[in-house]
Amino acid sequence: MPKSLQQLLVAAGLPASPGAERIAITGVTDDSRRVQPGNLFVAYAGVERDGRTFIPDALARGAAAIVCERERDAENTTSSTPNSQFPVLNSPFAILVPNARRAFALLCAAWHGFPSREMTLIGVTGTDGKTTTANLTFSILKAAGYNAGMISTVNAVIGERTLDTGLHVTTPDADEVQDYLAQMRAAGVTHCVLEVTSHGLAHHRVDGCAFDVAVITNITHDHLDLHGTREAYRAAKARLFEMAPVHVLNVDDDFSFGYLLRLPAERRIFYSREIQPNGAYGDWWLYPPRVDLVAGRIEAYAFRCAGERLALPLTTHLLGNYNVSNVMGAAGAALAIGVPVEAIQAGVAALHGIPGRMERIDEGQPYLAVVDFAHTPNALENALTALREITTGRLIVTFGCAGERDVQKRFLMGKVAVELADVAIFTAEDPRRESLDAIFAEMDRGAAAARPPRAEVMHIADRGEAIRQACALAQAGDAVVVCGKGHEQSLCFGVTEYAWDDREAMRRAIHGRRLVPGESTFRRL
Repeated sequence: MPKSLQQLLVAAGLPASPGAERIAITGVTDDSRRVQPGNLFVAYAGVERDGRTFIPDALARGAAAIVCERERDAENTTSSTPNSQFPVLNSPFAILVPNARRAFALLCAAWHGFPSREMTLIGVTGTDGKTTTANLTFSILKAAGYNAGMISTVNAVIGERTLDTGLHVTTPDADEVQDYLAQMRAAGVTHCVLEVTSHGLAHHRVDGCAFDVAVITNITHDHLDLHGTREAYRAAKARLFEMAPVHVLNVDDDFSFGYLLRLPAERRIFYSREIQPNGAYGDWWLYPPRVDLVAGRIEAYAFRCAGERLALPLTTHLLGNYNVSNVMGAAGAALAIGVPVEAIQAGVAALHGIPGRMERIDEGQPYLAVVDFAHTPNALENALTALREITTGRLIVTFGCAGERDVQKRFLMGKVAVELADVAIFTAEDPRRESLDAIFAEMDRGAAAARPPRAEVMHIADRGEAIRQACALAQAGDAVVVCGKGHEQSLCFGVTEYAWDDREAMRRAIHGRRLVPGESTFRRL
C-alpha cells in the first residue's frame, strides 16, 4: 500500500521537504533498474559507481522522489561527480541527506513498519565463528519452543522456508534485511538471530533494526581492504553494540574485550574458554570483571559449562575446541533473554553441522576429507589445529587468498599453513582482476617465514585440480581439508562469477575427477 513521502521521512527521522505529504510512494529502492512508477530512489556512492549517475534513469522509469547526499558529504565518498550535474537535486522532489546509505536502511525499515520492533532480535558479529554462533543460538531458541527465525550469511530461515542470501558471505542489503524481517513478522516469528558482518555495519545495512542483544565472537585479521586498519575494523563491529542494550562479550579476545567494555550497556554477560573454574565451579565470578560462563573439562565433543546460576554438561557435534567458545557465546545470548538451561543443552546437541563449516565429505575413502570456510589467519590456524589433534597421518590443506581484498593476511595465512600442515597447496580463491602470481608471492613470503617450516608447498592455480591432487596424495589416516569457500556457490575470475562448490569438488576429487568452474549447480547467476 502506498505511503506518503512525508510519512516515510518522518518515520525514518529524515528531513521532509515542502509538499512531501502530497507525494505517494509505492516502494523504496537503491537500484535504478528495479524502479517502478511511484518509487523512492535512494542514490549513494558505491564501491565502483556513483549512484547519482543513475538518477536520470530512475526518473525515466517513474521515480516519484530522490534521496541522495549533499555535495560536501559526497566528496568524502568514492564519488567525484558534483551535484551540479544533476539539476533534479534542486527540485522539491529531491531530499538531501548527510548519509544516503543510512537513509536507505532507515527508509526500508520505515516502509515495512520497523518489523524488528515486534520481535526479540539477537545480533551476532565477529571475525570468525559468527555463522556457527548464530546457528547455535537459533537452534537453542527452537529447542526452547520459540517461533524463531534467522538471517545468516548462509541463508535466511523463515518458518519452514530456507532462502538463499547470496553468492558471497555478507549481511544482505538493507532492503532485503527488512523484507526478511517483515516476512518473519507475518509468519508470527517472535525471536530472530541476525548475523552481522563488518561490511553490513559499515554500510549501514542493519540501521533501523531494533537489536535487543549483541554477541561478539572475536576480532582478528580480516577486511582491511575496506576498513584500512584493525582499529577501524573493530570500530565498525562495535556499531552493533551501540545499537543493543545487552552485550555478550568474549573475555578471551583481547582486541575486542576492553574496547567493547567501555561502551554503555544495560547488562553484560561475559564468557571465557580460557579461564578455568576452581574446584567444583566455585569462584569463577571473582575474576575482574565477573565471568558469567566458563568451560570446564573438555572431552571430545562434550564439556561442562559453569555459570553463576548453572553448571551443566553440554554436548556438541561441532569439531574443534574453538567451537566451545561459539557454544558459550550462544549460551550467553540465550541466558540474556531467559532461555531455560535445559533448552540450551538440547539446542546445542541438536545442531549436527553447518554447511561449509568443518563439513565432512564421506565417499567411503580411507582418509578424512573436510571442507571449511576458514579464510582468515585465525580461522585457518583453528581449523588446522583441530584436525591435527584427530589426524594420525599427514595433514594436507588446499586454500587460496582472495584478490582485491585484504592483502596483509596472505603472508599470515601462508605462514600458518606451513607451520601446521604437512602439505600446503596454494590455489585460486576469487582472484578477481588481480594476478594470481602476485597473490601466491605474498603467500610464499609467509611460508618462507614459518618457524619451524613443516609443510611442502605446491602451487596449483586450478582449484579443481588442486583439490584432486590433494586427494590423490592422501593415504589411510591422513586428513585433507579445503579452506576458504565453505558453502559458497561461485568462484570469481575477473568480474565474472562462475558456478562452484568446494564440497562437490571434494566429492569428485575423492574419485579422481576434477571439477571445472561453471560445472556445478549454480542457483544465482
